[in-house]
Amino acid sequence: MPHLTRTGARSSATDAGSLGFGIPGYAHPLVAPVEWAELTRPGAPLHWAVLNVANGPGTRPDPHCLEAAGKLRNAGTRVLGHLDMAHGTRSFGELLSDAHRFLDWYQVDGFCLDRCPTERAALPEVRRTTSTLRSLLKGGHLVLGHGTHPYAGYAETADQLVTFAGPWSEYRWSQVAEWTADHPPERFCHFVHGVPRTHLEEAMRIARWQGAGTIYFTDRSDRGGTADPWEALPGYWDEIVSRIGPGVSE
Repeated sequence: MPHLTRTGARSSATDAGSLGFGIPGYAHPLVAPVEWAELTRPGAPLHWAVLNVANGPGTRPDPHCLEAAGKLRNAGTRVLGHLDMAHGTRSFGELLSDAHRFLDWYQVDGFCLDRCPTERAALPEVRRTTSTLRSLLKGGHLVLGHGTHPYAGYAETADQLVTFAGPWSEYRWSQVAEWTADHPPERFCHFVHGVPRTHLEEAMRIARWQGAGTIYFTDRSDRGGTADPWEALPGYWDEIVSRIGPGVSE
């Protein structure tokens, strides 16, 4: 079991119904038609799915991505545009330009800010970005894709934080930051690749115990950093859907 450093219990995190999927971003609909079709399965416990056309919205509207996003929204699932913060190296103007294109072309319901900074010094600029995005969205859903536990103040700037994104070999021994105990499970997401089928139950137990309400587990690997483990369905998709049970988008 992972070493836990927490000060309070979360009874709701032990409820199987509290878990749902956040989809980090499948390959293009022409490359991964089965994956996108599966996301419209009735009763699938989906919280949201990320649309990443070309490391962002691309340079022109893509009709295949527009169709896929429309089907997801019609099925009741939030579609989030992928904004790459590049660990704080992209300018405010570049991020807003991408956001406008996502809204104009794909009518997204929110954004996932990938490679979001984690340090305290970067928080004011991230807060400036998220506040502006909320104004553009007139609400909407914002996810900060840190991939690790950031400075605690980030929890006040978005709806959800991705506090783990990485391999099973690290996740199974991971630690949860104490400050997360002050927030409910629906504030946190865990994305784990390389999870063997035989360890699915253990992985879900870790997510619940660490207080993550949104997950994505896959048996696919990043092959040493040369592949995207999130771009295709896990081999045990049907099984993990049945384990979590039916649900609706939040």
